[in-house]
Amino acid sequence: MNPHLDRSQSRTTSLRSAYDFFLKPSLSGLCQSEKEAYKLVLDFMEPGEMSLTDKLNFLHAVSILSGVVRDQANGNMNNYYPKTLLARKIETLIVEEPMDILDSSVRQQAMLCIVALSQVKPPFHLCQKLDLVNVSITSIFALPLIQPSLDRKESASLYLQTNQALDEMLQALVMEDRSPNMLILQNFVEIILPWLMLSDKVHQQTRALGTISRLLRFVCNFSELLHIVSFSIMGRLIGTFSVFCLNPSQEVSSGALEALYYVFTVLVLQRSIRPKTEAILKDLQKHFRGNWMANMQNLTLFFRKYLTPVERADVIMVAMDAMTSGSTNNILAATKMLKVILKCPLTEVAKVPEIIQLIYYHIDRVTDTTVQSTIKKTFQLLVQYHTDEVILTLFKIQDQSQRGTHKSWEILASFPKGYQMIMEYLLQRLISPQTPKDQETSHGTVLSTPIVTRAIHELLMIPSQRSEVQTFFASMFVALLFQISFLVTRGSTVTQDELLEMECVDPVSSSVEALKTLLRSSGYIDHMSYIQTLGGWELLVSPEKHYDGVTLLARSLVDKNCWHNRPVFSFLIRTLENPNCAHYFTALVFLTELLRCPDVAGAVDEVSTKVLVDWFKCEESAIEHLFLQIAEIFTKHKNTRIIMDFSLHHTSSFIIELTFTLAHFFEEESEQLRLIAFEIYGSILTKVSRMTLVFPLRHHILNLLVLLVSHLKDANVNVMEICRLGLCNVATIMGWSKLKVIFAKNDAFTILSALLQQEKSKALWFLKQSVTLFKSPQGPIRQVAVWFAGQIIRDLTMTEKEEMEEEYMAFKYMQRDPDPIVSCLTVQTFYILEAKGPETPAKTLSSCLCMRRLRRRYY
Repeated sequence: MNPHLDRSQSRTTSLRSAYDFFLKPSLSGLCQSEKEAYKLVLDFMEPGEMSLTDKLNFLHAVSILSGVVRDQANGNMNNYYPKTLLARKIETLIVEEPMDILDSSVRQQAMLCIVALSQVKPPFHLCQKLDLVNVSITSIFALPLIQPSLDRKESASLYLQTNQALDEMLQALVMEDRSPNMLILQNFVEIILPWLMLSDKVHQQTRALGTISRLLRFVCNFSELLHIVSFSIMGRLIGTFSVFCLNPSQEVSSGALEALYYVFTVLVLQRSIRPKTEAILKDLQKHFRGNWMANMQNLTLFFRKYLTPVERADVIMVAMDAMTSGSTNNILAATKMLKVILKCPLTEVAKVPEIIQLIYYHIDRVTDTTVQSTIKKTFQLLVQYHTDEVILTLFKIQDQSQRGTHKSWEILASFPKGYQMIMEYLLQRLISPQTPKDQETSHGTVLSTPIVTRAIHELLMIPSQRSEVQTFFASMFVALLFQISFLVTRGSTVTQDELLEMECVDPVSSSVEALKTLLRSSGYIDHMSYIQTLGGWELLVSPEKHYDGVTLLARSLVDKNCWHNRPVFSFLIRTLENPNCAHYFTALVFLTELLRCPDVAGAVDEVSTKVLVDWFKCEESAIEHLFLQIAEIFTKHKNTRIIMDFSLHHTSSFIIELTFTLAHFFEEESEQLRLIAFEIYGSILTKVSRMTLVFPLRHHILNLLVLLVSHLKDANVNVMEICRLGLCNVATIMGWSKLKVIFAKNDAFTILSALLQQEKSKALWFLKQSVTLFKSPQGPIRQVAVWFAGQIIRDLTMTEKEEMEEEYMAFKYMQRDPDPIVSCLTVQTFYILEAKGPETPAKTLSSCLCMRRLRRRYY
């Protein structure tokens, strides 16, 4: 017994009993033959065996009754007999037909009867349509091959008629409100496709292709296709038919070419620009039934121009499935097809995770080198255009796979340029979030920075790629260092979802582990031990001691002679060339220590010098202290050409910037910082000659002259000695032979008197220099400055005093200096000025305002 037949008969019997109780239709409007048809329907709906004649009579009667209902204004088949029951009875008749022979027209008439029923109300439910199509397809496709011949002429004719009836039934059932419903068509095609994909019989594959072709050709006759947007198997159809176009069977390949042609036609009709539609269809017609390559050219065009990202992905996945199916014909055909497709960019392709998983789980089964090459090319293009999705998919595979912890990442090693490409992308992604928001790119991204870090860590652990690591060590090292700095100094902003994606790994720890793995992969085991011994890793993750950790990390590279020192230096300089560099301070801290490496110091050139100078213009005390340390290195390091071996012709701009910046440190309370500043300035003075003395530098040297003299009273003896030598060098540079003798031996007061006597024209300039020293934290320095200012003010004319009003008021305010010697000296000077006569400036409004400014400035 057929189980489908048993279920169908059971449903029909139970529902018929219920309907028989309620239905008593009026037959007054029917003619005699129609009444007889109705009675015949009732009789044959009763349970029992039916002969061939009974079946044909029943089907004829249903067709007549359908015609009656169709001609009525508001006709409804349920008014006479439930349409659902009639359809199930017909379905049963089809199922009862033998599958090994076609010896009657029952199938044909049954399907034509369904056509008649489809034209009357109520409409069929989708589930019943699918049942009818399924049993009809199975009943016909399962028949053995029927070849037209003289002795089987009638059988062949009957098959053609039956097949035509199937087409008419499919066309009738696919319609909805006078337009084809593409969702229903998709369901029909899903029923037919297994007969093409799973069957190994040519005649069954040919029947499937022919049926789909004719159904597609039918819908091409309609301008409006319902639910065309939801028709989601376009890509699968194109991929499937393209593979079968290379089938060794002429019948199958021809059928596939025809089916592909009608798929393309539907696409052109629905998605092309109307004025161009006709021309495209004509061009498409030229290749109809042409050779495979001509149709593949069409495939390239349609893949690029007409398919959606999901449909493109479906084409690729069909090809991938075929390439790993085991069928030699399908493998070769799919490989050729995919090669053609890969000529198009894969920028707009969906379902990337599904494609990557297909490659990952099936690549080991592929042995043919051509197929392997094509799959690798596909993977490489996906990595290039969809890196984020590839990485997330590899994480997913890793988390779910039982094949090994890092197996999913090792797949990258087997693809040319894949590893390098994805590493470069991750590196860029690691750096880019650290740029200011107004510098960010507009396109959205998928990967968060912690996920990027974890991905880098996984890739660095692939043993076979250690040689590749060397090429991007410097940039990766700096990027990971910046990431650690960002997380430690600004706090982590990782979301709960990101923690779950990272398997709850702390982002700081993950970044540090990635940095350790980078060092280990590059062969720097000794460096890691050095850092570990000195507690560098703990310092690096400590918010309070983080920059000590950065310094120690740089020191390990210097002390262990890391051969990547110069590339790291170069990358840091390139990073700092961006004035909006978010991690400038980390970079400068690291550079300060790295410059102690002779090889790095020797790499300092005009470009890197300018970059550093520009950053040291920032008014941040922490940066200024770093500047002093770097300047000290420049001064003392034998390999650094900035100070010891510099040519002022090439580096005068740096020297000028250096001297201007140093001025801030000359009055530092810290003796160490003050000494460093004077040592650097002293080194500069030893290298300057009259021939190389450019204007800005000459001006600044003169502007620091009073300061040098005053610091002969500095509390630090070493500073005093440096200032004495510096004054002698200034005298040499300026050509002051007489003053040079005085500078070498005499005290500050004598030197200043002699200087004022020789350079009377610079008296007002010297006064300004003296006033700036009123803020010195050292009393003896202020004492010299006040004394010298008094000497200058005593000899000023009324006009000069008015010009120097602000300096005069600053001098007057020094009567309140906390050092009694300074205040007393100021008071005495004013007594002398008063004794000379009323030549002091009048206390005007501007003087009062000036006094208020001075109070704010000096106290």
